[in-house]
Amino acid sequence: MLRPFVAYLRVYEPLLALGEPPDERLRAAVAAAKLRRTDAGAREQAMWLKSQVAAPRRLLPAELADGRPAPSLLTDVLVLAAEDVPEGKEEHGPFVCPLELRARSAAALVTFIGDAHPALKNVVLDEGGFTQETIRARTKSALTDLSTSAAHTLSTTWTVPLPWFVLIDPDERRLVLGGGRDAPEREVSWRATLADAQHRAREAGELLEQTFGDSGPGRVLFETRRWLDNFHPDSVVELDYGGLVQLFADPILEADNTADEVHDILDALRSGNVEELAELFSDLREFWGDLASRERSN
Repeated sequence: MLRPFVAYLRVYEPLLALGEPPDERLRAAVAAAKLRRTDAGAREQAMWLKSQVAAPRRLLPAELADGRPAPSLLTDVLVLAAEDVPEGKEEHGPFVCPLELRARSAAALVTFIGDAHPALKNVVLDEGGFTQETIRARTKSALTDLSTSAAHTLSTTWTVPLPWFVLIDPDERRLVLGGGRDAPEREVSWRATLADAQHRAREAGELLEQTFGDSGPGRVLFETRRWLDNFHPDSVVELDYGGLVQLFADPILEADNTADEVHDILDALRSGNVEELAELFSDLREFWGDLASRERSN
């Protein structure tokens, strides 16, 4: 079964940052650590489908008919042990990333209601049988699921925003090919301490702002920096290709050097090497442009 073609930027916080003391159901879920990162996208997809076929239909995934969060709010978590993270200290682990699917879906719905053309918005409202007042109340309630003022996960379909690669060390790549494109263990990811990610984002952000102003990649990086500031200082950041690994053959994944090229672009900006910049941007457009074309064809 194909995983959704979604990539992720996640923050894992020390367990104690999620409550002092953490809820016992959360402790039990962390101890069991049943949900694998490679299964996270499929889990989210299944929860969304379940919300649509339920009677009555749910406004948001991972919630009950009366709008309360489902028990999975505390049990859908990804877990890393201290030895699985850079500079991991035993006293800080385990590290936990809640899926927060209900709250993330609520935030997306709020954005849609605010930005969609009135005709499209009315069709969606009529189909779902919800009023705007109901949606406002339920999404506001869902956003209280978050343990901080931000969700622990950012996601994007069919591609990876290049500013995300700024946060990680290219040499820290985890590559697991498995037994083919659809292998459940197939993975490309990087991890960094929150402190290192923030330092890299701040340094690169200043460079991009000086060069391009506060738009484009610089704006994306600025927003990412603001997001990172919401979390415990001992947290861990993970960039994960997620289901995108299914779109590349083994040799292409092995040869993928996007992270190196993004950092080379920063070096070229510092040195003013325009020729190298043009070549690097051309390589990245060619590599990721193929995915963009596949999204349009789907």
